[in-house]
Amino acid sequence: MKKLFVTVILTAATTVLLAQKTRLNAYGMYVFDDKFDSYYDPYNYYNGTLKGSFQYGLGAEFMVSPHNCVELMWQHQSTTAPTEYIGGVASTLKHTNFDVNIDYALIGGDRHFAPPHSKAEGYGGIFLGMAFLGAKNPDFNTHNTASKFAWGFRLGTNIWANEKFGIKLQAQLLSISQGAGGGLYFGTGGVGAGVSSYSSVYQFQLGAGLTFKLGH
Repeated sequence: MKKLFVTVILTAATTVLLAQKTRLNAYGMYVFDDKFDSYYDPYNYYNGTLKGSFQYGLGAEFMVSPHNCVELMWQHQSTTAPTEYIGGVASTLKHTNFDVNIDYALIGGDRHFAPPHSKAEGYGGIFLGMAFLGAKNPDFNTHNTASKFAWGFRLGTNIWANEKFGIKLQAQLLSISQGAGGGLYFGTGGVGAGVSSYSSVYQFQLGAGLTFKLGH
């Protein structure tokens, strides 16, 4: 599924890059901590924190009209997730710091707005796509992966230095539906057998970037 989704995104991105009125965007964001938890009973539960870290990414943005765009975007984050969990009556309480990688592949649209003759151009929009997750459990030296539906929205401003180059300032929220699970991708072993629910991930981000106009 991941290969198919990436192929579709790359094909669409190639089409966009060949069109006029295209912008290339580079992003650098700080992602804040997000807690996740699930409680089944006193012997089957987990709770932890997806720690804040740096996130970077690229986007291909096609202006379908003077004030509306469609963007294809990829973003990557490497972080850790200190987690406390227990699975089953005979299990012992464990504290593990998982190594986590998250790749977002998203498509969405923004509405752009700017006062006449202003160098500042505001924008806001929503995105849908997939999150590809991987986590390593150092207790068992195992690595698990998962692909999940993701969505997000953002608000920001482009500050244009000239007709072709600008700086981006933005706030963004990305969410992974049912993103954290006992046996899903954190690979906590026994806890996955007892805890059947999952905790969605909500990542609030602040950052900046660069934007380049390629078309006329």
